[in-house]
Amino acid sequence: MLKANYSFERQVKTFTHAEVIVIGGGPAGTAAAISAARCGKKVLLLEKSAQLGGMGTLGNVSVFMPVGNVTGIYREIIQEMLEENLLPEHNHSIAPQYSPFLLRHYLNEKMKKEQVQVCFHCEFIGTIQEGSRIRAVIVSTREGLKAFEGERFIDCTGDARVAIDAGVPYHTGREEDGLTQPMTLMFTMQNTGKTVTPVLPEGCYDYENEADLPQGRRLYWEQHNDGTLLVNMSRVKANGAIMEDVNYAEMEALKQVFSIAYYLQKTGFETYALAHIAAQTGVRETNQINGRYTLTEQDVVDGVQFADVVAQTNYEIDIHSPNAEKTTDERKVSGYDIPYRCMVPEAFDNLLVAGRPISATHVAMSSMRMQATCYALGQAAGVAVAISLDDSSPLNDISINKLHNILERQGVKFIGK
Repeated sequence: MLKANYSFERQVKTFTHAEVIVIGGGPAGTAAAISAARCGKKVLLLEKSAQLGGMGTLGNVSVFMPVGNVTGIYREIIQEMLEENLLPEHNHSIAPQYSPFLLRHYLNEKMKKEQVQVCFHCEFIGTIQEGSRIRAVIVSTREGLKAFEGERFIDCTGDARVAIDAGVPYHTGREEDGLTQPMTLMFTMQNTGKTVTPVLPEGCYDYENEADLPQGRRLYWEQHNDGTLLVNMSRVKANGAIMEDVNYAEMEALKQVFSIAYYLQKTGFETYALAHIAAQTGVRETNQINGRYTLTEQDVVDGVQFADVVAQTNYEIDIHSPNAEKTTDERKVSGYDIPYRCMVPEAFDNLLVAGRPISATHVAMSSMRMQATCYALGQAAGVAVAISLDDSSPLNDISINKLHNILERQGVKFIGK
């Protein structure tokens, strides 16, 4: 007979203590760790996989979409790794492609230079709380469960896992039904210079024309200098924070990848061979915290400016059909601010949330979720926790003037400010 639930209790040894603990090593997490370390703080970065970079490396989403303000740590990455793409002005949109393998190595070296301690294969399990503060996080490691104590915590898990476990209110997907944007498995093909024999594995789909494709369209980026084709054409209806959905998505998306590659090899890419499939299916949307301010569609459309701005973007509203229909809601925007308050949960003095799970509506999130914007949010979060430590103040009451001044010293420029 199935028992409804179990109580699980044990003593967990403390592994270490740090002033700042960042959970999640994607764009937001890496930038948060760097910026806090540059403020002189002891920083520990916990990453559940073997690599930093989030979807940019694990998911092979190896193109930085244009966000309209190339600034801060994101600009550093372009300058140090992709200098040929950098323009002198911050407010020029660029969309550079990159090698996910080189980015993985670059971020490893960056953490060494910034003296950030990185712990790989460390997956968040739960929080230890004392009143309005988090005292420690429990983490599954290669040595079993360990406790990591900290003074300030930044949730960069992408799904708001730390915040939700701590009891922070949240919402999921679009308001009317909770459906999230679909998942996509990215892959690359390589021009071999000679005709290849298309192969369609058993159980896959034989797409006959463009309308049959999962998105009903072709969507890819070509690198003419080395013959690489980066393909973003699969589409699976799934919530990346629900176990059963993910189990389905990982198998379904892989079937679609082989099917799409087969279709492309018959329709214009006869010399291209399947070269690399991402290690995991990419996630666009899961959970959003309910923070001190919720970014709305109207804010995005109206180009609202905020006194506590921490990131700026003019990336379009970009909603892949949550029903996995062959439609995408794409609407240009002129540019808007994201306020600090979107990262601040109501109930905790020492917790911030950075990256795509900030407090935002379904439509607003579809615009702010890009990697470059997440780097900006993470950088601001790292500086904010450093100010909070220096001033012994709760994170909901830091000086925004100090935040802006330190961000400026770290190379951040806000357009129109």
